[in-house]
Amino acid sequence: MAFLQTILAFVVALGSLVIIHELGHYWIARLCGVKVLRFSVGMGKIIFSRRFGPDQTEWAISILPLGGYVKMLDAREQDVSTMSAQDLKREFTRQSVWRRMAIVAAGPLANFILAILLFAGLYMHGVLEPLPKLRAVAEQSVAYRAGLRGGELITAVNGEPIQIWSELRWKLVQAAIEKATVKLDVQRPNPGPSGGNLLDSINLPVDSLTTKDLEGDFLDKLGIALARPKAVLGKVMADGPAMKAGLHEGDLITAINDAPIADGLALVERVRASPGKTLHIAGVRGGDSFKLDVVPELQKVNGEQIGLIKVEVPLAPEMIVAASPPLTALVKGAERTWDSSVLTLKMLGKMLIGEVSWKNITGPITIADYAGQTARIGAVSYLSFIAFISISLGVMNLLPIPVLDGGLLLYYSLEVLTGRPIPERIGAIAQRAGIGILMTLMMVAIFNDIVRLIF
Repeated sequence: MAFLQTILAFVVALGSLVIIHELGHYWIARLCGVKVLRFSVGMGKIIFSRRFGPDQTEWAISILPLGGYVKMLDAREQDVSTMSAQDLKREFTRQSVWRRMAIVAAGPLANFILAILLFAGLYMHGVLEPLPKLRAVAEQSVAYRAGLRGGELITAVNGEPIQIWSELRWKLVQAAIEKATVKLDVQRPNPGPSGGNLLDSINLPVDSLTTKDLEGDFLDKLGIALARPKAVLGKVMADGPAMKAGLHEGDLITAINDAPIADGLALVERVRASPGKTLHIAGVRGGDSFKLDVVPELQKVNGEQIGLIKVEVPLAPEMIVAASPPLTALVKGAERTWDSSVLTLKMLGKMLIGEVSWKNITGPITIADYAGQTARIGAVSYLSFIAFISISLGVMNLLPIPVLDGGLLLYYSLEVLTGRPIPERIGAIAQRAGIGILMTLMMVAIFNDIVRLIF
């Protein structure tokens, strides 16, 4: 069932993005007066088609589900010698270079517009996410040396307000790429008798991160982690080590073997790392302190020996629904799309100069896997995934590689500068080179997908 859901999620995501991309070409071609002969979803042999509209455009589904195309009236591909003067006016190569550029650019632009609208819709709907609140910070970490201790709520990054954890992570990724120092505005708990929060600013250097660090959990390298609730026990299971030791639901665990336990995750990690070992527990129950011993039972999970005391420990972080009014959501959607596009280009540039591994190139197998995972999580995650893939599709199509939209835009830009089109012979050579580059990239992507699948 999960496999079928993954395939369906992949087909829906890719199909919708291809349709939007090709509709961009189609709409602007029609607006410029160019005759469209065929609109195909998929490549290769046509398996279904119908003709509609005054031009009897053929709307088709082709056998290969990757990609699609819009076929226009083009003297380079069809014999136009017998056509009427009226039809010849609508032939693609007879259009001004600016119209041809607009038609070619419309596909990637449609993908960017889709991403903006999807992000804006999600921002208006509201996203349930963790607050950008920090867990206890490890000593000797970058965050600790900068002055963070844990419990701080991050309210702004470089003067830009943030509401949720993913916004904090995104801002730090961008800063890490630029090797810049980040200014964090924080609210930290006031230890004094008056309580409340203290406002502070922290300069967090992220220039110590390498590009390779960004491929994994780079926040951990900085010493930053999401705050978790205190180690308050949930349901205590019958005949488990916790019940036998005398632990009760609602107990607050404050220390193990005289080492403080900062939160529920620290408790889980300590218990899992101590199978068969006696743990001296200190805690609070109903306002009174208590101490007792518990021995986690040994259990093998995926070949690893871990300790369990059979008690539930709530680990869900503090959550917030971050929603924005329509205009603000639209602006935020545009900013997120722009930032994602720029970040994609920077990462591609770093791949070319060897700073980022080519292992980061993903193909259809990985994309399908992510499509299935996000679809199972929920609509918000799935739509966010589609928005990011739409951005990637737009950026990739704008790369100056022959056979891609970016390659055609490069040709037309040279035509604007020189006043004449690129010679057909040079265009044909570039076309073959472009196909070679794309095939190489596809082989690398599929190889990476297979390696991820196996290992």
